Amino acid sequence: MKQNTVFSSTALAALLHTIRRHGDFYATGSAEISAPNLSVQGMGMLSLPFQHSQLAALLARAELAPFGRGEQTLIDTSVRNTWQIDAGALAFGGRNWQRSLDAIVARAADGLGVPEPVLAQLYKLLIYDTGGFFVEHRDTEKAAGMFATLVLVLPSLYIGGELLVRHGEREVRLDLANTDADEAAYAAFYADCVHEVLPVTGGARLALVYNLIRDGGKGGLSAPEHAQEVRAAAELLRGWTAGQGADGAPDKLVYPLEHAYSMEGLCFEKLKQVDAAVAQVLVAAAAQADCEVHLALLDIEEQGSAEYDGYRPRRHRGHYGHDDADHAVEDDEFEIGEIVDRSATLSTWRASDGGAPPLGALPLLDEELCPPGVFDDCEPDELHFHEATGNEGASFERAYRRAALVLWPRGRRMAAIAAAPLAGSLPYLEHLVGEWLQAGAPADSPQWRAACVLAELMVRGWPRFYQHSSAHAARMLTSLAYLRHTALIDVYMEQVAAAGCFAGGEAASLASAASLLHRPRAASLIDAIIAANVSFAPGPCAELLSHCCTGPSDGTAWLAPAVHRFADALLGRYASPQPADALRRPVDIDAQAAVAVLAALRDVADDVLGRQVVERLLASCPFDAVLVDAALAVAADAALLHFGPADRLRAWVLERIEERIALPLAPPRDWRRASALSCTCRYCAQLALFLADSTCAGWTLKAAETHRRHVQGTIRDSHCEVDCVTVRQGSPHGLACTKNQAGYEARCRQRAADLALVEQLATVKG
Repeated sequence: MKQNTVFSSTALAALLHTIRRHGDFYATGSAEISAPNLSVQGMGMLSLPFQHSQLAALLARAELAPFGRGEQTLIDTSVRNTWQIDAGALAFGGRNWQRSLDAIVARAADGLGVPEPVLAQLYKLLIYDTGGFFVEHRDTEKAAGMFATLVLVLPSLYIGGELLVRHGEREVRLDLANTDADEAAYAAFYADCVHEVLPVTGGARLALVYNLIRDGGKGGLSAPEHAQEVRAAAELLRGWTAGQGADGAPDKLVYPLEHAYSMEGLCFEKLKQVDAAVAQVLVAAAAQADCEVHLALLDIEEQGSAEYDGYRPRRHRGHYGHDDADHAVEDDEFEIGEIVDRSATLSTWRASDGGAPPLGALPLLDEELCPPGVFDDCEPDELHFHEATGNEGASFERAYRRAALVLWPRGRRMAAIAAAPLAGSLPYLEHLVGEWLQAGAPADSPQWRAACVLAELMVRGWPRFYQHSSAHAARMLTSLAYLRHTALIDVYMEQVAAAGCFAGGEAASLASAASLLHRPRAASLIDAIIAANVSFAPGPCAELLSHCCTGPSDGTAWLAPAVHRFADALLGRYASPQPADALRRPVDIDAQAAVAVLAALRDVADDVLGRQVVERLLASCPFDAVLVDAALAVAADAALLHFGPADRLRAWVLERIEERIALPLAPPRDWRRASALSCTCRYCAQLALFLADSTCAGWTLKAAETHRRHVQGTIRDSHCEVDCVTVRQGSPHGLACTKNQAGYEARCRQRAADLALVEQLATVKG
């Protein structure tokens, strides 16, 4: 099956490579123009936008336009109700008009797929008054080499008058109305196209008609026709989609384009030449084969080893192989060795209808390239070689950046998206959920089912452990909660969170999603999550319990098993064997988590276990960093104050603060400072003597810079109450050390903070 798939991909690429002519049977658009200063013989200059007050004078210089029928030239207003003025009666002024016209002609020729220069020969000015029209017809060759017609509609106010152009089974309806004096709408189409002008129902439509002639008067050019290629491509795509799900069949096909495009220029409408033709064929073929086509930026980056493959005379090279002076590494001195690392992604998505799908970066596999190995002989967009340094050999970095057409079967869209990293698939899932919510569609609607299909694929393939992100998990759970997909919520909680993939940042979303489950099942899953994670992530587990306690309106008795398991873990009592040092490890939770577990124990009315947990917290948590903040939170919560263990924590912290306030606080009586240093070298020994001297406030160490830096580091690391300044006089320079009162000043600040804490903690009950 794999060989057949590769062959299909290669055959499709070979087919597309035969398409060398771009363009379509018509080209249309609007362009800024410089005023043409158009004058009509015997009348004078026309005002633009055209003023209806000039219509009578204009028609007085015009004649009814005839049409051809066989060898005859007829006038019949039931077939063609149009007025015309010959080119010889028209004159153009304005120095930039010709430049504006040339730009429009160039754009039209490119849209028609004509690479060589094209001449625009003015034929007529056509006036469609109210009621004017022209039934379907084909243009006759009015000049040697004419292959197409260009219609340039002048700025004017009118209603109706759309241009219909048909070629084979295709038809377009073009509204060329425009009232901006600095802009003109245009349409060009091949001479063999059937076209008609629908009736003008109000105002007047003025159009300059040009014969488009190939350079040198060469004729015989017809509209690009790729019907055969479309049929062949559709057949290949149908064969590819039929093999989906088999071993070796890629989920998507990626066809790199020939031209370079900026992010602003990346859209189907702006594709150039052959790229535009290939895209047109693939879009049409994909529609017949039930596939989707997108445009994306393909980015391939490779790093690896390089080998020296050149020779430079020794006198031109520096030591250790580095070039002398300003000599840069020459690429031809190296050749690519082994590729060590490679990444390939698709991003910046564009849909064939002009939209921008909310897709993130999707990965690209080698077998998904069409054809495989398409970059093997391509020049990279970037290539850098790096000479050997130290123990590292020579290396290279190279990158390929291309626009590409990306195809996947419509029925496999979700599988292709789900295969991406979460940064690529999550935005699309959120887009689907948002569309469903905005539409107000019921559950089991097509929008809901599409979102659920993608969500299930993502949950079943959820990345584990080091690839896990709390932010991604929270977004996934939020989407599942919006969808109210309880089955997938259950799967995520059991197979991801309860398998050890729980970092804490998703606690709120996890609790919210769990609230949608039947209470006994939610209790069992929360208990399993606590059991799997509490030994190494007690803080996140406490946060999860906190959110579960505040969420439901039917009490928290259902959480009792999980709360007890968490409390037992804090006390070192685990249901399953744990590392030998589990009991000796500090309780790694913050103040918010400590308060959360106390609130949970209060809710399940377990005073005994609550007191045990509080004693564990008091013995293991940092005082100022955790316990003080936890006590303040308890003091601010009247409900917690009535829970004995929580009030025990508040009271204990208050006692410790009062004990600290009771300690004597006075400035140092002499210059003696603490001298417990971590180093006993001769320079640090001098520092110790200086610190122990009660009469000496300053000391200067004269020593080499290395020794001065060492002593300065000892002062910093030992928190000595000493200020240091380098004295750059004499040789060697000196390190001037001056004792300060930093310790006393810090205790003063602590005393003020403690007095404020006492007021907050001691007066709450009153």
